[in-house]
Amino acid sequence: MREQVLRQGPSEVLHGLVVGQRRAAHHVVRLRHAGLLDHAAEATVDRLDPDHEIVGLLLFVHVPSFTHVPTAIVGSNPRAESGWKPLAGDAHKVDAAAEQMRELPTIEEPVHVLELSEREITTLGDEIRELAAERDAVILAHNYQVPEVQDVADYVGDSLGLSRKAAEADAAVIAFCGVHFMAETASILSRDKTVLLPDPEAGCSLADSITASELRNWKSRHPGSIAVMYVNTSAEVKAETDYCCTSTNAIQVVEHVLREHGANAAILFGPDMWLGSYVERITGRRMELWPGECHVHAGITPEDIDREHDAQPSSDLLVHPECRSSARWIEDVAAGRLDAGAVHVLSTGQMLDHVREHPDGRFVVATETGMLHPLRKAAVAAGLTAANEKAVCKYMKMTTLPKLRDSLRDMKHVVEVHDEIAARARLPIERMVSIG
Repeated sequence: MREQVLRQGPSEVLHGLVVGQRRAAHHVVRLRHAGLLDHAAEATVDRLDPDHEIVGLLLFVHVPSFTHVPTAIVGSNPRAESGWKPLAGDAHKVDAAAEQMRELPTIEEPVHVLELSEREITTLGDEIRELAAERDAVILAHNYQVPEVQDVADYVGDSLGLSRKAAEADAAVIAFCGVHFMAETASILSRDKTVLLPDPEAGCSLADSITASELRNWKSRHPGSIAVMYVNTSAEVKAETDYCCTSTNAIQVVEHVLREHGANAAILFGPDMWLGSYVERITGRRMELWPGECHVHAGITPEDIDREHDAQPSSDLLVHPECRSSARWIEDVAAGRLDAGAVHVLSTGQMLDHVREHPDGRFVVATETGMLHPLRKAAVAAGLTAANEKAVCKYMKMTTLPKLRDSLRDMKHVVEVHDEIAARARLPIERMVSIG
């Protein structure tokens, strides 16, 4: 569905939330940093509570028409009918802001996944292993990769496990089957290695939700704060942060910050607002949260999980903390609406550990559907159902066996991080790896 942000004239400024416009929030922050919001609008943006479902904004922006801004935030302009006129000189600001905005993907969009025959998979797998041996390469793959890529990898895991493997690797080449920020992290941790990303277009909607300049601006608005950034960020953003974290150790990292910097330390947490909201509920500690999200996990709704759980009432819920419903399950358990033993908010690595410990269990799994493959390998007898079969990350599915083979054969699509950026980004990443 096309989304729109409703806008008012200068006298009306910013009046509240618009139902159905949750994912517009991080665009508003970008508009603010471009100087397109007045002080009243900025104050309202700062007060947004991520515990609520951020659905969009009525905002004041000096611009006569938004027809050239991507459709994730474009709609009708009621000011055109009211006779409102833009302030002179603001058009270039809007153009600059529009350059930064992207049309966000949704899980309703079909994702192309390359289909290979069993024979093709076997042949390509043999070629890849031979090339890896020739190149002295280790193949790392994320849990969300297609099954045949996971099966050819030397190690499959979550972001924290992959970061640790990259740091420990003694091979000359790391072939990273994941997305761009993961390959960047490997390059930062293994400066003497050649890091390959089979498809350089494999990005991340969450990593795209914040830039280094936006983080610098955010920090300048909260002097003295400690920045804790999710690993799902660019190398440039990591270079501006104090601590990185993953969904596996986000709680431990925040608790560490509070021990090291004092219980009253102000924390800027981003870019995933749903993970941040979950960490707040577990730690009991409020933070400033950046309004970004993973389009896949945000697309898994409470209704999706309720539907599957109602169909299998004896099943446990395995919910990734990036899901916008993750905090709700904690509330339901606290209120006695759900059995505490039936709900588990877990990273993908923790999901794998849990299913291994309960190999005959039944589970509704609320994360990207690629996770079902390693779970089924770990527990053949387990009953595993995706909370939403459409929860497919188009970026994770860009890596294929032919692309991996070609990357190793031709040593192409090398990911390199500038030395100055890498040096600054290394400390927060090493802190992440060492904590939890």
